[in-house]
Amino acid sequence: MKIATWNVNSLRARADRVEDWLRRTDVDVLAIQETKCKDENFPWEMFENNGYEVAHFGFSQWNGVAIASRVGLDDVERTFAAQPAFGKDDKDPIQEARAIAATCNGVRVWSLYVPNGRSLSDPHMPYKISWLAALKEHAVSGLSSDSAAQIALMGDWNIAPRDEDVWDIDYFLNEGLTHVSAPERAAFHAFEAAGFTDVVRPFTPGPGVYTYWDYTQLRFPKKQGMRIDFILASAALAARVTGAAIDREERKGKGASDHAPVVVELG
Repeated sequence: MKIATWNVNSLRARADRVEDWLRRTDVDVLAIQETKCKDENFPWEMFENNGYEVAHFGFSQWNGVAIASRVGLDDVERTFAAQPAFGKDDKDPIQEARAIAATCNGVRVWSLYVPNGRSLSDPHMPYKISWLAALKEHAVSGLSSDSAAQIALMGDWNIAPRDEDVWDIDYFLNEGLTHVSAPERAAFHAFEAAGFTDVVRPFTPGPGVYTYWDYTQLRFPKKQGMRIDFILASAALAARVTGAAIDREERKGKGASDHAPVVVELG
């Protein structure tokens, strides 16, 4: 079985590219982030015509997550237990469409769009950290109830957990940028301490291996990217991994997302 995650940065704008990619790669399950659409304008038929069932969670032009599967799509769960809402100054907090799960051929797949902290002093930063803490507790509860559970936490984590995961760590630190701060990295590593493994890195080692390149300042041709899209697997699922890749080619060309798909093969 082949599973993948991809922040498409507007599914409606890139439906043709997503369809072509699915046909070309023969992926069984795709976790999608930043659909940026509501259910009523989600491209259901595109997936169904290619043999995929789809679960979607989105209610505005922002955020939005989905799972497309051709190997089953059961027990769909939108949001997770105690998922924080966001509202500035605690006014009108909103439960954002950032997490959806489904069981696909025995694997509990989560499509996750972790909040962007925006800046170290922005209200989104404590929201991001609390969001990750709640997700970790929910994920750990799944393992506590079944140590053999096959769980995949897939998506855009908006964190670069190692120095090699950004094109110039000194630039990020000197500018006081997000994604590399100690609290963000600690929140990411807490999942590893809880028993989840980054199953892609062993097959894509080294600095200069990224999943995201900003559209501005020619970041992609300059190879100035970030590794912020991950598939973290429970021990039972990690044991099945036979290969993984980052499809950098899909970042090329007209109309590309600023993220590349990340793919894992399971035996």
